[in-house]
Amino acid sequence: MENTVIVGGGHAAAALCAALAEAGQGGRIQLVCAEHDLPYQRPPLSKSFLKKADEAIASHKAAAWYAEQGIQTHLGDPVVSIDREARIVLLRSGTALPYHQLVLATGTRARTLDALPPGLHNVRVLRDATDARALRTRLNEMVASGRRLTLLGGGFIGLELAASARQLGLEVGVLEVAPRLLGRSVSALIAGHVLAHHRSMGTEVQIGVHIEGCELVGERLRSMQVDGNRVEVDELVLGIGAVPETRLASACGLAVDNGVLVDACMRTSDPAVLAIGDCAAFLAADGARLRLESVQNANDQARSAAATLLGREEPYRALPWFWSEQGPMRLQMAGLLPPISESALRSGANAGSFTLFHLRDGRLLCAESVNAPLDHMMARKLIEAGVSVDIEALTNPAIPLKSLLG
Repeated sequence: MENTVIVGGGHAAAALCAALAEAGQGGRIQLVCAEHDLPYQRPPLSKSFLKKADEAIASHKAAAWYAEQGIQTHLGDPVVSIDREARIVLLRSGTALPYHQLVLATGTRARTLDALPPGLHNVRVLRDATDARALRTRLNEMVASGRRLTLLGGGFIGLELAASARQLGLEVGVLEVAPRLLGRSVSALIAGHVLAHHRSMGTEVQIGVHIEGCELVGERLRSMQVDGNRVEVDELVLGIGAVPETRLASACGLAVDNGVLVDACMRTSDPAVLAIGDCAAFLAADGARLRLESVQNANDQARSAAATLLGREEPYRALPWFWSEQGPMRLQMAGLLPPISESALRSGANAGSFTLFHLRDGRLLCAESVNAPLDHMMARKLIEAGVSVDIEALTNPAIPLKSLLG
């Protein structure tokens, strides 16, 4: 393997550094991060980090590890252009990095609302450590002054943040324009359970709303017009999804369509350039093109990319799985929810815990678990095994799921 430049500071970039270092190739890596922090754990940013004033950003690896492995890091110095013909990456500082292979692990950026100008003092997003630090400070100020937090968007980030804010003691309102929460991610039954959970925590959740206008005063959002009613805004966090960060890829002429297009080995339209993680639109086993935003996807695609860089081919075929912690509720999903399936419910070991299975022709395709981590782990094994399962046995909590593996 010759000189490799990795662009990005998220889970995918960190996992790729680790895989290549394990193969003894750390001295050939240049890691370029737009942020001033080394790659760090992002899931805590919407949960424990916000609730604990003394919690630090958790780096995947310490600076000493990168130095020991020979990995050169460029922090707070983003890439401004890529010259694919010369195979040179230009950084904002003016540094030019030659590469034999380039890996884009640029992730996503927060989607914003067209009706709101950028820079409003009381409108925020939560995507990175800088956002999280500022939001934690602001939430603590709001607790002291009795302010209310409004979240626009009922996806994972918005709901995790809503639960954290409620646990801090804030009044919280969630506005979702879709007819239900988590509309692109979970089944209707799970969405209904999540809605009931947040309302039981004291969060005001409105779904199917229409945002009809915004009132600005100076550099602040004073209110929003929601379903004909004026809603005062102390602080607003936008949780309306993410956009794949493809601007560098597009500018240098790589094929892009809701992500950087890659094959099963993570190669882009230029074989010298790979893309992994949230920014990559990959080919699934059935030929469909997918883009997933999850830690699992980032880690597993990094392993596939490492194999490609090391001269092997290990196509990405990992089973997708996800998780979300929203206060005392832990939601875990294995597989992708099929458009048409037969569903079956299995009670969990504790009150309020259960798993909803989704099958087609006797094969388990997807499982959604609430506070049932052991059932989630076994569901992953059942889906990966591809075995036919008996629905009555699947839904009988007296029958161990392990026994269905055969």
